[in-house]
Amino acid sequence: MKKIFILSALLLGATSMAFAQKDMFNPVLTGVTSLTIAPDSRAGAMGDVGAATDPDVNSQYWNPAKYPFAISPAGFSLAYTPWLRQLVSDIDLANLVGYYRLGDYQAISGSLTYFSLGDVYADNYVIQPYEMAVDFAYSRILSETFSASVGLRFIHSDLQYNYDEDITPGQAFAADISFFYTNYIMLGRRECMLNFGLNASNIGSKISFDGGNTNQFIPTNLRLGTSLLIPVDEYNTFAISADVNKLMVPTKPSYRQFLNEEFGEEFEDDSYSYASEYQSWLDATGYNDVSPISGIFQSFADAPGGLREELQEIYWGVGVEYAYNNQFFLRGGYHYENEYKGNRKYFTLGTGFKMNVFSLDAAYLISMAQSNPLDQTLRFTLSFDMDGIREIMGR
Repeated sequence: MKKIFILSALLLGATSMAFAQKDMFNPVLTGVTSLTIAPDSRAGAMGDVGAATDPDVNSQYWNPAKYPFAISPAGFSLAYTPWLRQLVSDIDLANLVGYYRLGDYQAISGSLTYFSLGDVYADNYVIQPYEMAVDFAYSRILSETFSASVGLRFIHSDLQYNYDEDITPGQAFAADISFFYTNYIMLGRRECMLNFGLNASNIGSKISFDGGNTNQFIPTNLRLGTSLLIPVDEYNTFAISADVNKLMVPTKPSYRQFLNEEFGEEFEDDSYSYASEYQSWLDATGYNDVSPISGIFQSFADAPGGLREELQEIYWGVGVEYAYNNQFFLRGGYHYENEYKGNRKYFTLGTGFKMNVFSLDAAYLISMAQSNPLDQTLRFTLSFDMDGIREIMGR
């Protein structure tokens, strides 16, 4: 029953939470929520920051334009993230990612993300709902300090938990566009590395779970980041990074707005007894007919609360990373989302060990607000460097 509730929340976009706090709680709702989960442990230990951190094998999710600046010519990584571990034991996110540099100026990369909701027992059969995304990107250096990348993504979501329900798997296609700038600056007598990154991800079609009768936006996101790497001495470095994010998805008119318009501001309905009328009202407002591209532009000026609410839709993270001899790492971070837009507030911490052939990273999340699916969860990422593998093989 717990998993059926979880699946229902994913399908409905957690709209019931929006009604519980009336017009105050009004998150931006999307389908395929697994696309918003940080897949790797390095960024996960730094407050979910990664648009402008120095390039690594897991840059595909955060900013694939970083790959041409990577030191190693190729690498791949496996990441595992338990989800809702305090409630169930078999919901998790797995991620496989790799890249290959083509000479000194280009790179290709790809990843496979699989979000499993385990076994759901319904009547006399077992269902295994899941979400999956496959993507590929091409990146190129355009100058000594600047690079760009384009990517394509196929998304498949099968959240059916009852064969008797009129729910069908959904598919969508999306594209990513990203940029990366890196340069050295002098701070006192120290030569520091300053990075900037931009990643517009999941620009694509809507997704439907009922054969096209209704459609949901996928989580189109704009991520801006910066990072400053400061060398302390020959062996020790310190980096501080920050990302800001904005979902480029129109804000769905709330149930409270519907009640105000149809019945007046004094009318109360905590039981959501006008659900069908609300859906008809949404059709009348034109929300369900907004195209993904129009929704991107509309998302910057459509919040019911005006500019104040638009600013509430921006969520951010900051992270720090200490490295000793580029082999041992300590990390920490903080992630913030406004209480009326999701209320994800948490501290993160983690560590990493890097050898010639492989590196192992771990992250731990401590939620500071409402229960977080990753609260008190330990996740791991194992990465491999192709240069190190070649050395061992004697090539």
